[in-house]
Amino acid sequence: MKTISQLEDSLDPYWHLHEEDFEAPFMEPLLTAQNLIFMGGRDVQTLNGEWRFTIDPMREGLRQRWFENDSQPIENWTIPRDYDDGAWQTTHVPSCWTTERAEWHRYEGAAWYSRMFVTEQPTGGEQLFLRVGAANERARIFLNGHFCGLHIGGSTPFFVDVTHHVISGENLIMIEVDNSRRADAVPMYHTDWFNHGGLYRDVELVKLPKLHITKFFIRLTADGIRVDLTLSAPQSGVAKINIVGLYSGDIDVIKGNVSVTLAAEPKFWAPNDPKLYDVSVSFDKDIVRDRVGFRHIERRGTSLFLNGIPLWLRGIGVHEEDKEQGKCSNEVDIRRRFKHLRELGANIARLSHYPHHERVAEIADEMGILLWEEIPVYWAIQFDRKSTFENAKNQLLEMIRRDTNRASVILWGVGNENADTDERLSFMRRLAETARQEDPSRLITAACLINREKFQIEDRLTAYLDVIGLNQYFGWYEPGFEGLEKLLKSSKPDKPVIISETGADALTGLHGPDTQLFTEEYQAAVLTRQIDIAAQTDYIVGTSIWILYDFRTDRRQTRHQRGWNLKGVIAADKNTKKLGFSALARAYQIHFKDAKPD
Repeated sequence: MKTISQLEDSLDPYWHLHEEDFEAPFMEPLLTAQNLIFMGGRDVQTLNGEWRFTIDPMREGLRQRWFENDSQPIENWTIPRDYDDGAWQTTHVPSCWTTERAEWHRYEGAAWYSRMFVTEQPTGGEQLFLRVGAANERARIFLNGHFCGLHIGGSTPFFVDVTHHVISGENLIMIEVDNSRRADAVPMYHTDWFNHGGLYRDVELVKLPKLHITKFFIRLTADGIRVDLTLSAPQSGVAKINIVGLYSGDIDVIKGNVSVTLAAEPKFWAPNDPKLYDVSVSFDKDIVRDRVGFRHIERRGTSLFLNGIPLWLRGIGVHEEDKEQGKCSNEVDIRRRFKHLRELGANIARLSHYPHHERVAEIADEMGILLWEEIPVYWAIQFDRKSTFENAKNQLLEMIRRDTNRASVILWGVGNENADTDERLSFMRRLAETARQEDPSRLITAACLINREKFQIEDRLTAYLDVIGLNQYFGWYEPGFEGLEKLLKSSKPDKPVIISETGADALTGLHGPDTQLFTEEYQAAVLTRQIDIAAQTDYIVGTSIWILYDFRTDRRQTRHQRGWNLKGVIAADKNTKKLGFSALARAYQIHFKDAKPD
């Protein structure tokens, strides 16, 4: 009996029909956080626009090696194929295929994107990189027939060096994107949001000198402004840094790295005065730029302090979901979210449950909105699986390294609603340690569940967190509020607690008594009572209500929900405000109008 490789070598036209290990040759190189390049101020060549597209539910693209096909038109073929170039249908990048056509709405599996682009082959030692802002959930890159790498993780950016595969003139890029849900993935197949698919953030090329800046981290410490700089090679020399109106000078780089503290006293960034400084750093022929705020976030006992001032978090969760655009975000949509936050009197957004578009944190810096960013270690992840941990760790590092200079980000979240098992404790403890080592300037949190036997906040993970997130739905999944009062009274945490989720579904326009589920009146009553109770508990430093907008999720199939989670205080049109919106705004105003900083 012939092996698969023998069938392939024999040029048997049917060999691929028997190949079930077709992914094996395309698992490496793996594109990870180690490939990231700091992008502030870079010039890019956009590859956004119309791409040729086809779904591939049988995974024929890898089996038949579609990326090796020449571009002959069908009329010139001598034997038939199962793929030409997808020219018969196209889609826009960035977008989600799940919102592009009705027949793709619930498609889960592999799909292929392809397009031609024109560029020049790098010369003089320059390098050319492809950057993809995000692709859900796995993406394989092929350029001119060459496999360039695989990225795993649906919400973070990745880079691939295409210097040696690009040619001067026309180049063919093909990207296989696969949004299949997997038990060993992060998140796993069981979630409470819609599984969109596609190249849904920017795709671009960036040309850099061979020696370039890969990492630039700048933040405020007790001694001044700390700068960490990493180069693409172990080169020594002098970097020049300029913080406009604050500092200008040289810093010594030794073997490609520098960590130095600059003697400077910046004006603090704060929500009521989001001061930003223009910063540039250059080394040899490379230069990067950023707009950075300087602030200090810390916990003391069960309290939070921003720039030394007590901080109470008036928050709400936000999914990256739009009725028309799916997971895509644009400037208008992001600013609308923050406008609604301001109208609520909120000062923090929890970006649930995965990294959102990078412009979210940039605009939050500008507008003075605090952020909790997190990775989708959600529910029953395979905590005992090494590859699952490496996936989660990589997504955490990619998120931190992308947004590390954003003053608005005060919390890194390492998980949500996981059962307190030994395997989960080890998994998430290591994530917390990774985040703290990568970025000691921010606080670490996770949304935890309660100990049901003792009816207390007693998750073992809290020993490794700075802020304890508490998800609870008294008044919704658990009737009444007596349980909440008992829980908060019997718990004695030694760290600050934020109620990271609570709320109630409300069908827009459904009115009735405030005791009737799914009415706007019921939602308003639940939110009001939740804030009332939280405000009376000393160790609670804030709430993050679930959620700003209604969002798609196939888990919800009552006649009211029909595939939507209706806990938004605003409907899915992102315009119609429910009674819960004004009730929440009023509760925040009553209890926390004097909270600082605002």
